[in-house]
Amino acid sequence: MKKNYQFLNNINFPSDLRKVSENNLQKVADEVREEMISAVSETGGHLGAGLGVVELTVALHYVFDTPNDKLIWDVGHQSYPHKILTGRKDKIRTLRQGDGLSGFTKRSESEYDPFGAAHSSTSISSALGIAEANKLENKSSNVIAVIGDGAISAGMAYEAMNNAGASKTKMIVILNDNDMSIAKPVGAMRTYLAKLFTGKIYFSLRETLKLITSAFSKRFSAKAGKAEDFFRSAVTGGTLFSSLGFYYAGPIDGHDLSSLVPILKNAKESRHEGPIMIHIKTQKGKGYSYAEKANDHYHGVSKFNVETGEQVKSKSNLPAYTKVFANTLVKHAKKDSKIVGITAAMPGGTGMDIFGKEFPNRMFDVGIAEQHAVTFAAGLATEGYKPYAAIYSTFLQRAYDQVVHDVAIQSLPVRFAIDRAGLVGADGPTHAGSFDITYLATLPNFIVMAASDEAELVKMINTSVEINDKPCAFRYPRGNGTGVQLPDISEKIQIGKAKVVREGKKIAILNFGARLNECLIAEENLRKKGVNASIVDARFAKPLDENLIWQLATNHEVIITIEEGSIGGFGAHVSNFLNDKNLLDSNLKLRSMILPDKFIDQDKPENMYKSAGLDALSIENKVLEVLNSKVIVKKIN
Repeated sequence: MKKNYQFLNNINFPSDLRKVSENNLQKVADEVREEMISAVSETGGHLGAGLGVVELTVALHYVFDTPNDKLIWDVGHQSYPHKILTGRKDKIRTLRQGDGLSGFTKRSESEYDPFGAAHSSTSISSALGIAEANKLENKSSNVIAVIGDGAISAGMAYEAMNNAGASKTKMIVILNDNDMSIAKPVGAMRTYLAKLFTGKIYFSLRETLKLITSAFSKRFSAKAGKAEDFFRSAVTGGTLFSSLGFYYAGPIDGHDLSSLVPILKNAKESRHEGPIMIHIKTQKGKGYSYAEKANDHYHGVSKFNVETGEQVKSKSNLPAYTKVFANTLVKHAKKDSKIVGITAAMPGGTGMDIFGKEFPNRMFDVGIAEQHAVTFAAGLATEGYKPYAAIYSTFLQRAYDQVVHDVAIQSLPVRFAIDRAGLVGADGPTHAGSFDITYLATLPNFIVMAASDEAELVKMINTSVEINDKPCAFRYPRGNGTGVQLPDISEKIQIGKAKVVREGKKIAILNFGARLNECLIAEENLRKKGVNASIVDARFAKPLDENLIWQLATNHEVIITIEEGSIGGFGAHVSNFLNDKNLLDSNLKLRSMILPDKFIDQDKPENMYKSAGLDALSIENKVLEVLNSKVIVKKIN
């Protein structure tokens, strides 16, 4: 911490915060907001969401006895103020850095993080689990879940609310309604919540009812109170949550500490048997003018100048993979009216905003609903359309059942554009695209491709347009391409056909995905040491280029497979093929270079790949190690 704050300097934990007079809480909030802006300007990260919940964070830690009371943040990208107040203030400038603080809540980081998060809509489910555990242990501690208006639209949130209401378990849910998820919020829930803010009618009715109840004797007061509850629900729209078994209160100004604190105290002390929903209205980016004015409210920012709001962008003339995908798809869509685009609340991140500008009626943002997105795409495919579901690898995990049941089993031609494949840097293991090769290539009748550069990505998109009898996926990394010339949209790839990039002897390196350039650097260094290796761009994990792999196996002593994925992926499929054909019964050596069997913490991507053993030096060393190795079989006692 760099500044001499009046209050924040003396607040290291919530116990310190609770010593502050309630009248000074806004000053504390102002200092937390200032410190957060200053820190994120140096580290980059999720700014807007955290700015919107500063007052809420202060109020929650002031009213509740954290960490004994459990506070759960949905997604976790709004947790920076929470981290500042819970013993991590002095490390806040290590956010999203190697060996630094996670950009999300993380159980191993602090006892104040009872549940780790980074994917949306998990808070109510996890909070209910903790609350039920408290019941079983006869604990009286409170459980509070904070969830945004975008996140609560996901099906999982409704499943949790339905269960919570039926269980009559005490817990508190804070609906943080900022009318602003990562992208413009979509769907009926957004419309529903917007209608809640005709508050003048409600408050006038409430005041009237107060007068009525005061005039009645005590025996009528209870009934009149129920009438107030009815009017509160009917007029503000709380009926939806009430029907799910929640006691609903709101909407409330989430930046007004004089309202927040007493309401939270009432919820804490309430003897209501069952869940309570407190609906607050906040402004994303609150308190920083540049964030307030921006379309995305500075949801995710790089390093920036606090005074001007100008973000420090890395200067590169290389095209981003995401834009290459979007621009190529637009070209095809101009020629083919059956092509449609689908995204799950990430139009900007996936490039579907570019597609949507050209074809507003053919781009569907379904909100935070990956399961629905996949089955929705399947429905479109049954009617002869060519759906492109552009979803980050880490988010597609949430819809695996739909990929299997609704797409693969029916052999429907849904095209999956898998962005953020491989390690992604600052967002760490929660956002890494580590598993899609394994979980897709295991499915019968599924074509799985990976682009080694942006030119290959274009060819794979071109190829996918004509795949009309089965599902396919093509994966590509975050960030920029290599600068190669992009081909015409007519240039396709033969299904299951790999490409020999360099021919060598003894050793063959089969690369699947964006590690090809590292393979080429390793090959150049090996050549200087007298080792000439064949380099192959596999292109397909399924179907494999079996003819080429057979040739490599019979003409080389060593085969090394390389992929940016977990065990069970491309290397496993190559191994299975070689085993089936008895090609490993001779002196052929096979090695697979994959992501290690662990979750890799956030760092610069190049450091993460070095740690994973998938950089050029690691490839070079692996080749030398295998060439110089002697087979020694040891008995395991």
